[in-house]
Amino acid sequence: MPKNRNTFSSLTAWRRRIASRAVHGGWALIKEAGAVTSERPGKLRFRRIGHGTRLAFPQGTVFGEPWIELGDHCIIGEQVTLTAGMMPGLDLGAEPILTLGDGVVLGRGSHVIADTTVTIGSDTYCGPYVYITSTNHSYDDPRQPVGKQWPRMEPVEIGPGCWLGTGAVVLPGARLGRNVVVAAGAVVRGEVPDHAVVAGAPARIVRTWDERNGWQPPLRTPAPVPIPEGVTPEQLLAIAELTPEEA
Repeated sequence: MPKNRNTFSSLTAWRRRIASRAVHGGWALIKEAGAVTSERPGKLRFRRIGHGTRLAFPQGTVFGEPWIELGDHCIIGEQVTLTAGMMPGLDLGAEPILTLGDGVVLGRGSHVIADTTVTIGSDTYCGPYVYITSTNHSYDDPRQPVGKQWPRMEPVEIGPGCWLGTGAVVLPGARLGRNVVVAAGAVVRGEVPDHAVVAGAPARIVRTWDERNGWQPPLRTPAPVPIPEGVTPEQLLAIAELTPEEA
């Protein structure tokens, strides 16, 4: 009897391994087939989707595509919401409403809600679950439910080269300069100058940089070691695959 139990146990484990491989392999194929690119836009008809840009599958809510421009080599993670206008089917005029520059990264579960113009500059990276919106609820009338009151809308502009940490929120009217760092969970409104670090809710400037003084207050972490010149991507991949004993 123990031998039979071992046989059945081994057969069950083997079947589970096969099923697991099939599920993972099938899901990988589905994700590849469901990704949106300029060559394979599926049902989405963006005003522009640049070369090398990819929306991972499954996508979040996407509508108003004729007023959305996506630059080249953007990476849009899974379940990212991109909307132009308050609802599908509106005529928003001749100009784009939501514009992403080249090389923009939007992490998994992020939302970009553009009821009026939202611009995200080139090479801006957003961590997961970042929320960027040009619209906010109003609560002027205490007799009406907040959700039924007409919202306020203001354009949002995020400069090139910014980094928005996980869960950051950018509110209507915000204007971020070049290379701004937004800490995880920060809530940003108003204007943020170039080369500033903001944190908190509401966000405030905690560090700035200029040509004369550098970073103030000074950075507490050592500068990263640059990759030596001449190192190829293949060599970097080979180093990454080394075990601790081999390194």
